[in-house]
Amino acid sequence: MARGKEKTGEEPGIISKSQRKREAQELKSLAAELIGLSKARLERVPMEDSIREAVEQARPIRSHVARKRQLQFIAKLLRRTDPGGIFEAMEAFNNAARQLTARQHRSEAWRDFLLESGDSALGQLLDKRFEADAQAMRQLIRNAQREAAKGKPPSSSRALFRLLRDMDENAPLPPPP
Repeated sequence: MARGKEKTGEEPGIISKSQRKREAQELKSLAAELIGLSKARLERVPMEDSIREAVEQARPIRSHVARKRQLQFIAKLLRRTDPGGIFEAMEAFNNAARQLTARQHRSEAWRDFLLESGDSALGQLLDKRFEADAQAMRQLIRNAQREAAKGKPPSSSRALFRLLRDMDENAPLPPPP
């Protein structure tokens, strides 16, 4: 075979060396993520007992070289199995974290909008969310504005954020105008 073999002429079942390296690196990254998981989350990940045991053994290792060797071993064990279920579980954890972050950002944006615009902004929120307690929110907005003007700790602002976050948990808040 010639050295400069074209990709189009390769057989469909052959995987390039670069692709194998990328897959090996992906499994090594997965092993590092597994080691970093809390015990409760690790128990929810579907994996073979040998992999779970290797991950548990890797947790207390502090030596860089020894930890790297254990990561390679876990990646080797992962190559011998189908890691699809593990990838799905990790993706589910990441999706939950992204959803929580998005909820926090929506609540922060509404809180800031309400504090800047006052009652007119509250009217816009109440048009979209009927179940909101208008009186409590109006009181929190006014108290938060007073606290900000006097330089006091933002306890009302925090309470308003918690109220908005709870509302968003029931049904996502629309983006503020």
